[in-house]
Amino acid sequence: MTVHASDKPLTDDESSELPLLFGRVLDGRGGARVVGWKEAQRWKPGVEGEVLWIHLLRTHPGMQEWLEAHCAIPEPTAELLTSDANRPRAFREGQTLVATLRGINFNPGAAPEDMLSLQLWSDGSRVVTLRRAPLQTPRLVADDLDAGSGPHDAGALVTALTEHLIDRMSHAIVDMNAMIDDLEDETADTYTDQTLDKIAMIRRQSLALKRHMSPQHEALTAIANGAPGWFEDHDRREIAESIARLRRYLDDLDISKESAVVLQDDIRARAAANSQRTQYVLAVVAGVFLPLTFITGLLGINVGDIPLAEQGSHGFWIIVGVCAAILGVEIALLRRLKWF
Repeated sequence: MTVHASDKPLTDDESSELPLLFGRVLDGRGGARVVGWKEAQRWKPGVEGEVLWIHLLRTHPGMQEWLEAHCAIPEPTAELLTSDANRPRAFREGQTLVATLRGINFNPGAAPEDMLSLQLWSDGSRVVTLRRAPLQTPRLVADDLDAGSGPHDAGALVTALTEHLIDRMSHAIVDMNAMIDDLEDETADTYTDQTLDKIAMIRRQSLALKRHMSPQHEALTAIANGAPGWFEDHDRREIAESIARLRRYLDDLDISKESAVVLQDDIRARAAANSQRTQYVLAVVAGVFLPLTFITGLLGINVGDIPLAEQGSHGFWIIVGVCAAILGVEIALLRRLKWF
């Protein structure tokens, strides 16, 4: 799978002692300022339009207890946010939004179908995202904020995260379609076992991505329909657009899978035709030489009274002439029957 320039690994500000990977306070105008772990724990809504966003390592010891104590998150929800349950889902809990979303794994050495999960919680003034393995989407959104072109509020931040997750899905689909196009350009003579292996890989990836990303459609629909009031109408429209793009990508996955199946069937059909043609030629050759082999075998047995044995060299040429005549008759008969 090709790794695009935008897919190069981005490192988090990860520490072995702190759960905070990075933190930002949105200024409501598309920008943000960096906050550390101590300030993030003391932060309270102050200036109008400010929103706290902290990105945490959910496997850090005591993370569930911290979420319960500092964010007043109920124990079942905090357990969900820090668990390994990564099936996409979203639900409203009072005035908070809780979601688990999936993204494609572009980390070095990983297959795209090895999906990564992003847990999210927000009450409108605070957004908490959590991950286990490195996920590039949060860092890309943070870069937009640092450049002054990021989301303005909590709802826009949620939509930005979902948009990046879905956009990056298109990279994997484009790579698969490009690989299929390259395989289709190959001639029948260049097909190898590696070609079939590549087609099988494309089919596996298409099925895996479809299986993992289909539930995301339901999660985004739940966000669009059931998010709290701070999730504004324009945010719902953005989520609806993301849902439509995700549906198109899922359709593209079906097309990629079907294209791989058609290509695989074509290769197998060509291989079967070549095999049948070879077997046909061998059958014709065997049929032509079978009478000649019978005659030479019959005359070659070591017993008395073999015909023409006493004729010397004349007997040899007589046998050669008879065999040539039989061969000529066979060839004429096969041509008349249009066997070759």
